[in-house]
Amino acid sequence: MTSEGFYRRPLPDTVVAFASDDGRRIFREALDAGGLEGWFALAEQFHTQSEPAFCGLGTLVMVLNALAIDPGRAWKGPWRWFSEELLDCCRPLDVVRVQGITLDEFACLARCNGATAQRVRATDTTEDAFRARVREAAATPGEPFLAVAYARHVLGQTGGGHFSPVAGYHAGLDLALLLDAARFKYPPYWVPVSLLWRAQLPEDPATGRARGHVVLGRGAAPPNPFFCRIALEHHDWVSVARAFTEALPRALSLAAPASPEALVAVLLRQLPDDLSRLLTTYPVEAAPTVSPGQCDATRALLVELRSTALFGVVRRALATSEDGADNADCVGAADLATMLLLVCPDAVFAGVPAGVRTATEGLRALEALPPCVRAEVSRLRAQIAALEDARRGTE
Repeated sequence: MTSEGFYRRPLPDTVVAFASDDGRRIFREALDAGGLEGWFALAEQFHTQSEPAFCGLGTLVMVLNALAIDPGRAWKGPWRWFSEELLDCCRPLDVVRVQGITLDEFACLARCNGATAQRVRATDTTEDAFRARVREAAATPGEPFLAVAYARHVLGQTGGGHFSPVAGYHAGLDLALLLDAARFKYPPYWVPVSLLWRAQLPEDPATGRARGHVVLGRGAAPPNPFFCRIALEHHDWVSVARAFTEALPRALSLAAPASPEALVAVLLRQLPDDLSRLLTTYPVEAAPTVSPGQCDATRALLVELRSTALFGVVRRALATSEDGADNADCVGAADLATMLLLVCPDAVFAGVPAGVRTATEGLRALEALPPCVRAEVSRLRAQIAALEDARRGTE
């Protein structure tokens, strides 16, 4: 008697199975034509997603490992390696396990973990431009890699939205090779590029916008676990972006603070309750286990952060708050609060009195920050701006 459940699905006629006679012939022809240069690095890292909703995480794990990015954190024993449980920034894993991730959250996760990510929504580009990106990814031994978010039903498959990396291209037949991370459901397959393009156009119910694709490369700096995995342990980036662009500007405008210290005090009072508690109880030294090199990078970041004039303002504001006797001794709270202030969009301070706004802008100016802090702040500001833009597009 067989167990209940499913063992794989038959591929629809719209695609060609990778291991079929036709699939092998197409592979040989594409290889001879230089259309499988990107396949080798991805094939070394071909991965089966560990949860039904982890197709985005499984796809990103393949690409991050193909890019040879050191995650800076231990995976198992002494080994540092990307796996899905390490992709714990931008959106809580428990939420991803149920809902999956959107195109914008995929790009957010990629950047948070040391990759560059150019998110391209299908409605913002053309089929020919997409085909050119497929061709470039397939013909290049290393980066760029290309991940596609598409609606399975357009390909004649069961299920909803899905992510897969592009591993090859046959120019003569205009076919792209997808390494489907849901290997328990479908094997790798060749799909017409025009069909894959059309599969990106249907609206994603989670965003109300079309799907698309992400062009991925290796970032200039390794991932840093300081802010993304501490301050956002219980938050996703979209909720943080909403706080920065709605609640905080309104509160600062109403309070009309008379000094940068008063501005900091107002801002900290307006943070979500659990994030406020995190600032007072979560020591930076309790960050997830990281490699010696990453520990050194994090320590260097904190040394620089604590040398900034803004850090001094934050420490004074914490020390003079109602429970300042405890806060003054919690350097970790000042670390996190300083970083939060540095990554706030400029619009947060638009309603603040002119003199205080000018003083605060000077404290937050990128050119005045030490190099490690400047790089981290630039990256995080870009994350918040990108996701806030995505959120506005759904309203």
